[in-house]
Amino acid sequence: MTGTRRSSDTKAAILAAARTRFAAEGYRSASLRAVARDVGVDAALVVRYFGSKPALFAAATDIDLRIPDLTHQPAGEHGERLVEHFLSRWDAETLEGQVLLSLLRSAASDAAAAAGMRELFARQLVPGLRRLITDESEAPQRAALVASQILGLALARSVLALPPFDAMPPDVIAANVGATVQRYLHEPLRP
Repeated sequence: MTGTRRSSDTKAAILAAARTRFAAEGYRSASLRAVARDVGVDAALVVRYFGSKPALFAAATDIDLRIPDLTHQPAGEHGERLVEHFLSRWDAETLEGQVLLSLLRSAASDAAAAAGMRELFARQLVPGLRRLITDESEAPQRAALVASQILGLALARSVLALPPFDAMPPDVIAANVGATVQRYLHEPLRP
């Protein structure tokens, strides 16, 4: 195995361990030393590859939201389909879902995590929704409104486990929250 190959394997292992550690413990509790220990390397190597804990967290939480292209779906279904999509992405049974939920938990109390969440949504949600919105100048505002529902839903259902949200069937959630998202996407915005 070449040095470059070993190096990329080690970097990937550090990133995987960081995702698991941040998902399990959150930003504040997870440490570079613990991530290094999980991989069996010195903490200095983690710093060499990623620079700092905020940079490692940013790399570990750089998740593809996989915003679906809904342009071929009937416009009246956009809200519900988008909520269905996010319910599957925030699934705590998957590592990516755990990482997204960790990012959400951490964003409430840490400026770096909040910046990461803003960046994730700005880079992925706004362009993803821009295709659906008639007046492109309204895309950032409409995306922010959609994000408020999506993040609020994830917080209420998956972080706080508010009853009966925690046990409510996904299709019922998608139909009801989707109606609000639908309004944010397509109905006239109030001044």
